[in-house]
Formats: sequence, C-alpha cells, structure tokens
Amino acid sequence: MKRRRDMEKDSEVRSAIEELSMLVKINHNDNYEVALIPTKPFLYVCKLVLQVLDKIGPTMAVLRQDIHQNIQRLEMMHESNPSMYSNLLEILKKEQIEGNAKKGNTCSKSFVWLTRSVGFATTLLQKLVTDPGQNMEQAVEECYNITLKPWHGWISSAASKVALKLVPDGKAFIELLMTKDKNYDSLKVEMHTLISLLVPFLEELHSIQRVYDLDKLKSI
Repeated sequence: MKRRRDMEKDSEVRSAIEELSMLVKINHNDNYEVALIPTKPFLYVCKLVLQVLDKIGPTMAVLRQDIHQNIQRLEMMHESNPSMYSNLLEILKKEQIEGNAKKGNTCSKSFVWLTRSVGFATTLLQKLVTDPGQNMEQAVEECYNITLKPWHGWISSAASKVALKLVPDGKAFIELLMTKDKNYDSLKVEMHTLISLLVPFLEELHSIQRVYDLDKLKSI
C-alpha cells in the first residue's frame, strides 16, 4: 500500500530513481551463484516502465500488455513461495534445473522480455534528454529498432510499425512526465540520474541472460 501511495505522489522518474538506487547492488564479480536481484523491487521498476509507456499512448498497447503479463507471471511464482523466490535468480535457476526455461510461457522468458522492455524505455529516455524537441515517432521507432525489433518476428514487427502512427509529439510526452512541482530543468536532471542507474543495471541483467543462455530468445 505504501508503494502505491508513493507512486501516486511522485513522478515515475523520481520513483524509479529511488527504487533503482537500492536495486543497483548486484554483485559485480560475475559470481551469479551468490548474486542478488530482489524480485519485488525488480518488478516494481518494470511497473514504473508501464506507467511511462502509458503516457506515450495507445501505440504502446501491445508492448504494455506483454509487460503486464510478464510481470504477472513472475509475481505468481514469487507469491507461490516468497521466501524461496525473493531472489529472482532462484526462479531462473529452478527453470534451468528443470530444463524448461525456454519451453512455453516461462518466468525465464518473462525476465528476458522485461529486461528488453526496460532497455527500450532507457534508450527512449536517453534520446529525449539529448533532444526533447525531436520527432517522437522517429525516436520511438529508432529505439524499437535497437532494443526490441531484433528479437521480434514479422508478426510483432508489423504490429509495432502500424502502432507508431499514434505516437504523441516529444514535448507533449515530456510534459506528461512532469509533476506540478517540477519544471523541465529539474526533470532533465532526474532523467540523467535515472539513466545513470538504468544503464549499469541493464548491463548486469544482460550478463545474467548470457550466463543462463537466455540472451538469444526470439518471439514470433
């Protein structure tokens, strides 16, 4: 309940900074036997990404639905045994040991696609910080091409191409990210801070995907 109230009070950017400041404590010794990715904070950051995508509008509806389903899948696993699965890596280990990490709708696949979705949001924020007045449709398309398209099949790619026509302009999107007590300069500072936290966090997540042989997964 406290987190829900905090999310309503703070902007998505500010909330994500606070959460990531605690989350970016993953071990940097490449020893993933003892590494820690707290499941609930990871999912909380993914939910904040959902809120950002909501502000882009209906063009992100398909991606948003996928993220929501992937969050639910990991939440269900965590809730089935909160003490055992408080570390996200324990979920990945379980599916790897059982040999079903790549079969069907698994938590391992959800982890991969949530990581890629966070990567998409990070790349978009980087573009907007660099040039807030740029063409939003072009920015979203470029970010999609870099982060998601390489892993999408022709069906998903075609759906995304049609959806791009509904993207709002960049300035309108920036205004949607601001709270009443904030101006663009303060938002820009927060976005820089958020990006500085997201980039190393994503690097660690991608490293974990490679360790678990999940980094090449594709959709239809």
